[in-house]
Amino acid sequence: MKKTILPLIVTLLTFTSVFAQNQRYVNEVFTNFTVQNNVVYSVNNSVIAASQGVPYVQTGTIPQAPALVFDLYEPENDTVAERPLIIMLHTGTFLPIIYNGNPTGARQDFATTKICQSYAKRGYTVANLEYRLGWNPAAPTQADRAGGLMKAVYRAIQDTKSAVRFFRKDYENGNQWGIDTSRIILCGQGSGGWIALGYSTVDKLAEVQLPKFLDANAVPLVDTAVIGDWDGIGGEFNMETNLGYSNDIHMVCSMGGGMGDLSWLEAGDVPTIAVHCPTDPVATYTTGDVAIASIGVVTTDISGSYDVMKKANLLGNNTVFDVVNAGNDPYTLAAHAASLNAEGLADIGGTTIGAPVDNVFPFLTGNPFEAAPWDFWDSTTTVNTAIALGLPAAQGTQAHVSNLQQNPNMSMAKSMAYIDSTLGFFCRRIVRATNLDGLTDVNELENTVASLQIYPNPASANTTISMVLENEANVEMRLLNLSGKVMTAKNYGTLVGSWSEKINTTIFSAG
Repeated sequence: MKKTILPLIVTLLTFTSVFAQNQRYVNEVFTNFTVQNNVVYSVNNSVIAASQGVPYVQTGTIPQAPALVFDLYEPENDTVAERPLIIMLHTGTFLPIIYNGNPTGARQDFATTKICQSYAKRGYTVANLEYRLGWNPAAPTQADRAGGLMKAVYRAIQDTKSAVRFFRKDYENGNQWGIDTSRIILCGQGSGGWIALGYSTVDKLAEVQLPKFLDANAVPLVDTAVIGDWDGIGGEFNMETNLGYSNDIHMVCSMGGGMGDLSWLEAGDVPTIAVHCPTDPVATYTTGDVAIASIGVVTTDISGSYDVMKKANLLGNNTVFDVVNAGNDPYTLAAHAASLNAEGLADIGGTTIGAPVDNVFPFLTGNPFEAAPWDFWDSTTTVNTAIALGLPAAQGTQAHVSNLQQNPNMSMAKSMAYIDSTLGFFCRRIVRATNLDGLTDVNELENTVASLQIYPNPASANTTISMVLENEANVEMRLLNLSGKVMTAKNYGTLVGSWSEKINTTIFSAG
C-alpha cells in the first residue's frame, strides 16, 4: 500500500504542543555532569579470539575483548543522595567496532555518550556499560549463525545482570555510587535494545530451547552446561560474579531493539517502551527474519518494537503509562501522529504495519533504509579507529561509506535532534513507571494546560497557537516534524492565564 505523507509543516503544526519546563527527571535541569571512567564490575570468558584458534580468552586481556567496565555519569553538584540508575547498553551487532562493518559499536560512540550526558543532566545516574562481544556472522549455515548470535546476546544479558548485582552489592556496602536500587532502568541502543528486551523476558530454560533455537540434530544452540544460565549462574566456561544479590530491574527502554521470540513476553514483565525506524533493514519493526545482505538469514521470527509493544500493552504490562499516553506533551503527540502515518506502510520484511499502538515512537525520516537516525560519526575518526585496531584504512572508509546508505543525511544536528526526541519520549514514561511522580508529577504537568488550540488546520502562511494555563509554569514551545525531529524551539519564560503565539509557517519547507 502506497501512503502519501502530508507536507512537513502541516503535520508539524497539527501535533505541536507546549509543556512546562525544568522538571527533574523529565527535562535537563543540570548544566554539567561528571564522569568516572573504566570502573570494573565483572570479569568473564570471551569468545572474541575464537577465529584465531583460541576458544576463550578472559575479558581485559586483549584489545578486542575489553574489560567489563562502565563509565558512570552523574549530575554535577547534585544534593540528592540516591538517584534512579539507568544502565546504558551500546550498539554494535555484538562485534567490535569496524570489525562489525560499522563506524559505531562502542560505548564511546557519539550518540551513546550524548544520551548518557543528557540523562545525567536530567538528574539520573547512568552506567555506560561494556559487555562481551563475539560471534561469527560468516558461519557456513544458518543454524551456526543463529546459534552464534543468540549466544552473543545471551552472554551480554549475563553481563548486564552481573552489573545490576554489582550496584546492589555496592548499595549494601556504603552505596558510593548513590544509587536508588528500587529504580533501575535498562536503556538499550540498537543491539543493546536486544539485550534489554531479552534481560526482562528470558527466565525459563524452555524459552531458549524453542524449536527454532535447536540445531539440525535437535541439540540446543545455547548449552547452559557450558555457558551458564540466563542469570550467569553455572556453566563450565562461565565465571559467576557478584552473586547473592537481586537481578531485578523496573523498566526497559529500547532504541531499535528486537526480541528473540515473542513468546518470551509474559504478563507481569516490566514496563517497556521503544523508539524504532520502521525502515530498519536488520531489526524488523514487526516480526520477521534478521538478514545481512552479504551473508543471508541469521535468525528467524524476531519481533521488533511494534509487535513487542502491541503484546506488552495487551498483557497489561504497560498500563502504568496510560496517563502519559492520554496527555498532550509534544513527544507523545508526535508519536501518535507518526504511528498514524506509519499505518499501512510495509517494514523491511514486507509486513504491513497495522493500527497505531501506544508506547512506541516510529521514526519516519524519509530515508528508505534508516535504522539509527540518532547516530553520528565522522570519516576521519572512523579511518583512524580502523588503523588503531591494526586494520587497513580502507576498512574504515568502507564502514563509513556503507553506513551512509542507511543514514545519507547523517549530521551532528540530526543526531542531537533524535536524541532529544528519544529522551523526551522516554523520560516522562520513566517517571511514571518508577513512581517518581511525587518528585515530578506528570499529572500536574498535564493539568497545567486548561485548553489548547491550533488554527487554522491545515496550516496557512500564519498559524496561531493559543492556550490557557491554570497554573504558573515555565513554558517552552517545540515544533516537531513527522519523524519526531525538533525543528525549532522557543522558551517564553514563566506564564499563567491566556497566551497565544502566531507562527510564520513559510520559513519551513514542505517535505
